[in-house]
Amino acid sequence: MKSKIEELQHKLTEAKLGGGQQRTDRHHQKGKLTARERIDYFLDEGSFEEVGILVTHRTTDFGMENQKFYGDGVVTGYGTVNGRLVYVFAQDFTVFGGSLSETHAEKICKIMDLAVKVGAPLIGLNDSGGARIQEGVRSLGGYADIFYRNVQASGVIPQISAIMGPCAGGAVYSPAMTDFTVMVENSSYMFVTGPNVVKTVTNEEVTSEELGGASTHATKSGVTHLTAANDVQCLEDIKTLLSYMPQNNQETTAKLPFELGDEIREELANIVPDNANKPYDMRAVIDGIADADSFFEIHKDYADNIVVGFARLGGRSVGIVANQPMSLAGCLDVNSSKKAARFTRFCDCFNIPLLVLVDVPGFLPGTDQEWNAIITNGAKLLYALSEATVPRVSVITRKAYGGAYDVMNSKHIGADMNFAWPSAEIAVMGAKGASEIIFKKEIAEADDHEAKLAEKEAEYADKFANPYRAAERGFVDEVILPQNTRRKLIKAFAMLEGKKVERPNRKHGNIPL
Repeated sequence: MKSKIEELQHKLTEAKLGGGQQRTDRHHQKGKLTARERIDYFLDEGSFEEVGILVTHRTTDFGMENQKFYGDGVVTGYGTVNGRLVYVFAQDFTVFGGSLSETHAEKICKIMDLAVKVGAPLIGLNDSGGARIQEGVRSLGGYADIFYRNVQASGVIPQISAIMGPCAGGAVYSPAMTDFTVMVENSSYMFVTGPNVVKTVTNEEVTSEELGGASTHATKSGVTHLTAANDVQCLEDIKTLLSYMPQNNQETTAKLPFELGDEIREELANIVPDNANKPYDMRAVIDGIADADSFFEIHKDYADNIVVGFARLGGRSVGIVANQPMSLAGCLDVNSSKKAARFTRFCDCFNIPLLVLVDVPGFLPGTDQEWNAIITNGAKLLYALSEATVPRVSVITRKAYGGAYDVMNSKHIGADMNFAWPSAEIAVMGAKGASEIIFKKEIAEADDHEAKLAEKEAEYADKFANPYRAAERGFVDEVILPQNTRRKLIKAFAMLEGKKVERPNRKHGNIPL
């Protein structure tokens, strides 16, 4: 006869298999790792300590009293990633579809509370069919308990969500309030209401993948920041993300070993075309400035007229916000403003310095933009940068026109150091448009309108389409050669390392949401 201890060990083994080997096998057939396999792969070997393995649900309705599994559909605990403490929960789809019960939520909340108390990142591996309907309002209350903690932890510890299976209904709002979301292609989806409800209400025929798959949220909605081909790549991306951020808002990211050389980058010398209307890839500028192979782009497939991501500069972690002339000429629009604002606020929360690369001809015109509130959405980026107290440095590579010049981390909204390349054009608008307004009468009276316009355009460009007027006023600290940019930036960020800003005494500001 088995002892009590042997019997318990047997049950724990079953629990570790997610409630049964058969269900685990089905999970593998779908190309997915189990909850425990995900944790084992993600954390340093032997570092995982589980919390709450003996927890079971308390439901007695609908015959549930005879269906209990240790852990109740979620594995929670802590461990290390590259030697750094993290807290993690992984929902187990092989137990009641990973559905959230009252006790399931309590386990997650316990881990969230510990993460905030200790000051370490929280990683959620989501794979759940949603609220456990047998529990009714108790499961809904469990979601609300988690949401509340997401908000309390926001800006205190980094929160990262991996969507590694279904995530529907109320379940989507916790990931939405975390700092970064990573989705697995072809095996995960997120939506508030599924295809069946959509069809019933709107008569639209749509698949789960079309409605809320990884590609949809990476390109159309911007809900997800990264997509991964499979579970393993998803977990690797999270590890990479963690490497650029500190443990909490009281720390800074550890500096990697780096020896300063001459740091001249000749490849930047001719990267901006002589023709001001010809595009170039701002990612090439980033590669020429950042430490080798260190740029990790965020939201790559969403609002591609602006580029955001993490990089290292002389071993230091920095956040980069850069206009992309290859798309919409680098204009700011609704989506790019929201994208850059959110990234800026994350960096400011966690003491990550900001580098802003500027080539912006203005805000994108059109009824679509105006009717979708480009005014309010553009103000989000303006607000985010104005509010940021981390070291902030800008480099104007080419165009900086109109209100967009102000928004893109100008000196006037608190930038610490602003550099400009000789190719920079800082003005209210382009030379052609400005000439048509300023010299309208002269052009109209001229025998050759085109020749006169060209003459006046050249006159205006000579006077304003350069960085020297701004430098004379101190709005640009230095006009630098492109190949010297990396060296200048490394020194500037090193100088700004001890920056401190006293905030106004207020509860919080009212960002234009």
